[in-house]
Amino acid sequence: MKEHNYPVNSVVVYHSGYGHTKRMAEAVAEGARATLISIDQDGEINKQDWEALNNADAIIFGSPTYMGGPSWQFKKFADSSSKAWFENRWQNKIFGGFTTSASINGDKLNTLNYFVLLGAQHGGIWVSMDIKPANLKTSDRNDPNWLGSYIAPMGQTPADAPVEEMLIGDLETASRYAARVVSVARQLRQSNSI
Repeated sequence: MKEHNYPVNSVVVYHSGYGHTKRMAEAVAEGARATLISIDQDGEINKQDWEALNNADAIIFGSPTYMGGPSWQFKKFADSSSKAWFENRWQNKIFGGFTTSASINGDKLNTLNYFVLLGAQHGGIWVSMDIKPANLKTSDRNDPNWLGSYIAPMGQTPADAPVEEMLIGDLETASRYAARVVSVARQLRQSNSI
């Protein structure tokens, strides 16, 4: 079987409150060569953004973790995706996600689980991480997947730290994960074209 380098149309849709999630979204977009869609502070995106999501092969969700879950702006976007759900517009798409918070734990797993469920409700296929955790005595906070997530990337930046102080390991984890999402989407497209 001849391998093809099918182009993958990927979109990162995210909300950022203070800029940290935006920087992580940029790292994800770099890894996936994706279009960035920012959910505004009223929880809205425009009509062209909805069309971009409907036409995407892969959709990657992003939100900060606030009070144990995604921001209300992301939740409003998710609720608004019910029209796409009703019309099966996102069925069989590849899904991924990422989150960040000020605390090491910060209940980020709940946000990622929210994203997995949202992708599942749309009949999509979730992509997990393939980066083993950096959990040895010699591990450094800037190592990829230092926070030890398997579902998708987690980032952590202290509440009083500016975006410029985000850790390289978290951003590298996000970028490498995004490349995996695109690789899975490409494999699915190739298998469906045989």
